[in-house]
Amino acid sequence: MHIELRKIRIDEELEISSEWRLPERFNGRASPGLILAHGAGSDMHQPMLSHVHQALAGRGIFAVKFNFPYKEAGRKAPDPPPRLKQAFKAVLERVASDTLLRPGALFLGGKSMGGRIASELVASGEPIAGLVFLGYPLHPVGRPERLRAAHLDKTSCPMLFIQGSRDPLCELAKLEAFLARLPDRATLHVIEGGDHSFRLLKRGGRSEREVWDEVVGVIASWIEKSLSKQACKELDR
Repeated sequence: MHIELRKIRIDEELEISSEWRLPERFNGRASPGLILAHGAGSDMHQPMLSHVHQALAGRGIFAVKFNFPYKEAGRKAPDPPPRLKQAFKAVLERVASDTLLRPGALFLGGKSMGGRIASELVASGEPIAGLVFLGYPLHPVGRPERLRAAHLDKTSCPMLFIQGSRDPLCELAKLEAFLARLPDRATLHVIEGGDHSFRLLKRGGRSEREVWDEVVGVIASWIEKSLSKQACKELDR
């Protein structure tokens, strides 16, 4: 596996860090890619995100993770949404335009806030192959009536939601009701007993690593199925 650390320019004053993992099977031919963004309280080195990033490359998927500007600058408070989307778009454009790597179908996603920003970027018109949510923050804690999902109606790409059943930021019944409106686009995978970061209670009986490997397997399988469906649609045209 080949690893590259790259700086990506956001504007005239700032570059952000990114890590690119090229899978072993990446030999000049197009490989599907997934760009992952971190959550509000972490950076691109968050353990679960890093495990997913590395393991997906081991399964033949070109994986990229990066820091949002506020983390690159060492700040705790997230940037305003427009700034976050600007950073994500800069990373997407850098990856998509890399003529040497020649990436194939590109998917976007991330942990919590990172996934939400990815979806807002796609809802604004960025064409990508699909969205992967690692704990989508459907609503504020204790406020399930305040859904952060209206923009998802504007996305036409496939979406994978991986959610913990104990997630205080995503009441499953609310999410299931919303996704019922998008049966052809949305897939939900529940981590039983998992919280917002998929952590289990001690009585859960599984290690953190086992849960993370489950997440990786679900993403890899879903990407493969999504690409197969797209190939079938193109053949039918």
